[in-house]
Amino acid sequence: MFDLIVIGGGPAGLTAAVYARRAGKTVLVLEKDALGGQITWSPKVENYPAVPSVSGMELGNLMAEQAMEMGAEVEIDEALRIEDCGSHKRVFGSFGAEYEGRAVILAAGARPRKLGLEREEDLVGSGVGYCAVCDGAFFKGQPVAVNGGGNSALQDAVLLSELCSRVYVIHRRDGFRGEEALVETLRGKENVEFVLNAVITELEGEEELSGIVVRQNGANREIPVSGLFVAIGHEPDIGAFAGLVELDDRGYAASGEDCLTRTEGVFVAGDCRSKRIRQVTTACADGAVAALAACAWLDR
Repeated sequence: MFDLIVIGGGPAGLTAAVYARRAGKTVLVLEKDALGGQITWSPKVENYPAVPSVSGMELGNLMAEQAMEMGAEVEIDEALRIEDCGSHKRVFGSFGAEYEGRAVILAAGARPRKLGLEREEDLVGSGVGYCAVCDGAFFKGQPVAVNGGGNSALQDAVLLSELCSRVYVIHRRDGFRGEEALVETLRGKENVEFVLNAVITELEGEEELSGIVVRQNGANREIPVSGLFVAIGHEPDIGAFAGLVELDDRGYAASGEDCLTRTEGVFVAGDCRSKRIRQVTTACADGAVAALAACAWLDR
């Protein structure tokens, strides 16, 4: 029986683990993929206080090491559902394991949003990807495309421009939502082309991606690429726990800055919570708030 079970090993969950351990609580972190969360996909993080520049992978590793060195236990397992047993919660894992804790923090994060195109699923891993940091090196010297207009898409394009022969940045609007500094960096690269007011309508290639069809200003354009990295946002990964928390119309946990939910002993933190700004710093802030709220509830 743990005092606290944290579902999700990203910045929110790991921060929560650190704060709970500092309060003397026993903590289990359940992570279904790899510790560090979405930040590990960022090639360079330059907006984390006191750290001028660091790779997302390194930052995530440091957070995980700190939590474990402070005594938090970690299991790589997916939490499928939670049963409210009154005095405690029972979490059911994907391998048949059951974990029990007096309180739970949901820090499950979000998953990449997909284009919804025909054969997109079939081509994942064969040209279509959602993590340029993970898979960009496979396309060294080849033409690729990035779909999206936020910071993630622009960061992906910067990374790929150092590896690939050509990078097409495709966005459905005539301007980017991401930071102007990233846009200017890309404008200065000869092998980067902005394809604006454009939507990808078709994926070409049989067993591997060979190109994309883009609808731009009313006309179709074929662009030969070996890789396509989709960076059009994320969807909350919290639907399995809808019985314990109220969700908003987009599927995020409808919780305020206090990180409370409608279920006693269940708290929420990070990108799965309904909020306007989703950054590594706001995820860490949520983790601290949720952990302190959980500790206060446990002490009562």
